[in-house]
Amino acid sequence: MVSFSCYRFFRGLRSMCAPIMTVVGFSLMLTYVFILYQPSRGPGIVQRMGWQSWEVITMPEPTSQRPTPPTSGTEVPETGVDWWNVTQPQDKVDASSFPLDVWSPLLPHDTGFSEVAVTHCFLDPDVGGDLCAPHSTSEQDSIRGKWVRIPRNLNLEGGYMAGWVNIYYRRTRRQDIDLVTDIKLFGANEGPESLEGWHKAETSLRAGIRGLSPLFLWYKTGKNAGDMTPEEKANIITELDILYGEDIPWYGFEKIEPPTIAQGKKVEATWITYRRGVKVPPRAPPLHFSHSGKFKVLQVADLHYSIAQGFCRDTLLKPCEHSDNLTNTMISHVIDEEKPDLIVFTGDQLNGQGTSWDPRSVLAKFARAVTDKGIPWAAVFGNHDEDDGMRKEQQVALMKGLPYSLVETGPKDVHGVGNYLLKVHSPDASKTHILTLYFLDSGSYSKGFFDWFGFFTPTEYDWIRQSQIDWFLQESATIKPIERPFRPDTGKDMGSIWNRQSDQVIPFTKKLAKPNALMFFHIPLPESYAKPDINPQTGKALDVGIRGQEPAGNAKKSDNFFEKGLLTALESEHVAKGNAPEVKVIGNGHCHVTENCRRVKGVWLCFGGGGSYSGYGKVGFDRRFRIYDISDFGETIRTYKRTEKDEIVDDMILAGRGAPPFS
Repeated sequence: MVSFSCYRFFRGLRSMCAPIMTVVGFSLMLTYVFILYQPSRGPGIVQRMGWQSWEVITMPEPTSQRPTPPTSGTEVPETGVDWWNVTQPQDKVDASSFPLDVWSPLLPHDTGFSEVAVTHCFLDPDVGGDLCAPHSTSEQDSIRGKWVRIPRNLNLEGGYMAGWVNIYYRRTRRQDIDLVTDIKLFGANEGPESLEGWHKAETSLRAGIRGLSPLFLWYKTGKNAGDMTPEEKANIITELDILYGEDIPWYGFEKIEPPTIAQGKKVEATWITYRRGVKVPPRAPPLHFSHSGKFKVLQVADLHYSIAQGFCRDTLLKPCEHSDNLTNTMISHVIDEEKPDLIVFTGDQLNGQGTSWDPRSVLAKFARAVTDKGIPWAAVFGNHDEDDGMRKEQQVALMKGLPYSLVETGPKDVHGVGNYLLKVHSPDASKTHILTLYFLDSGSYSKGFFDWFGFFTPTEYDWIRQSQIDWFLQESATIKPIERPFRPDTGKDMGSIWNRQSDQVIPFTKKLAKPNALMFFHIPLPESYAKPDINPQTGKALDVGIRGQEPAGNAKKSDNFFEKGLLTALESEHVAKGNAPEVKVIGNGHCHVTENCRRVKGVWLCFGGGGSYSGYGKVGFDRRFRIYDISDFGETIRTYKRTEKDEIVDDMILAGRGAPPFS
């Protein structure tokens, strides 16, 4: 009986095995799927299908905080946000790593001042050692910070016998030291209404200058950093600088009234300027074509700006005073009329020749007409930009500290400073590189046999050197061919149908080739004056514009950049005859009353013509600016000039549909 009962029990248990195992197995599967399984972070984490990609983006800044860069041409409305309008987060900078005892006004310091002082010395601190620095001890340095001298002499316009007046300050990261919140200037018997929190620098800012009443610097200390609100911390004084001349201070700085030296017949004004909080210059958005396939470049040649506001040269325009500011106003008007996507300054931004003796003050204003409009800009150097002692490397650093700048230093092992390229991309999500812009430093002056020891002023212009030719060929070789003419993919993410709009580009013969390229540098090549090509359709020389009103401006020597560089870098090895150059156009400055475009062996060599009232010109020759209007997604290059009277002259096609055939 017992054995029969056991048999029935195990038999019943066996009949329940299948359902139990099914339940257990299903439970284990659910546990694995929803708890234990983790997706692999492999290539699938960023899904890509063709040109599409899904990425994390950040919301753009409010439009009230930054200008919207204009675009050229008729825009095709798009839903969503275009890729170039997605605001990139600012690079995070650890301000605590910045040195406290070095004057470097381009650093975005958020560290405040604890103390300010003024000294007067008859020895140049940069030569004889800083013998007149304010007294301090190691204990004071550790608490309030070391004294930092602003290496700019307030008495520079007062003459050598006036000595050196310098401003010093201390920085501190301590949270228990009261920080400077305001700075004002007062006469000898003047001061703030309430002295609470105010401190006076005992030495006059006009010490050593006869005939000027004393002027003293007062600074106010408020709370310490530990007790300040974020709003109060953002409003402390974080940097001081000196400005020469009556124009605008450096970006993010404000003038302190009154000037320490007022403008006179033989002197320029001297100002103390200060910055509150951190003022990071806005960055340029990526260069891109419009949805209608257009991209416009405005060339600004030979500004020749000075410390003074300038005087007009060779013009019948009246009244014509303060030529630098008048030129900036004209540039602003041209920008409003043309709505360019990029402005290129092609050298001699500084007048040099002793009139730009503080390049920092001049560089603060030369691009203001452009930066106020929120337009990206680039620049190359001319032969006068280094006349007044500031090295080009320093000037590039300053230019990069201005809003919307795309200027680059370039490789150190290549001759010159400012050899770089910019790529212009398509407006669709592929961001295809469809136009190249090269920038070269054509130098200043070459050193002749008798110039070894600097006894004689060099009189020959510099030229594009072999290292620059090698650099150009190397960069050109890295550019990948694309199918031309380029056609953007107009499909939308998650759209029901992905279409290609074949009617956006007028059909050309398809080819696999590098994008068209433009190149900019200051001093022209000898080929700018060579025999031009002949248009096989008309039998006329391909040379359009005004020329021959001044001597040839090219260098006498050459490393043969035209033959070894420009004619060697082809757009493709697979095009018919295989001889179409990648660079279709060169834009030069240097010659103010020459503004022709001449094609030589398939390359157009174009002058910008003088665009500034501060540079030399010729009575009857209107100031003008050259425009490059690129359409068909980089395939067609058109150029014309806009004069100061808003006349459009010499409108012509250089490349693409309607251009003279290339033979």
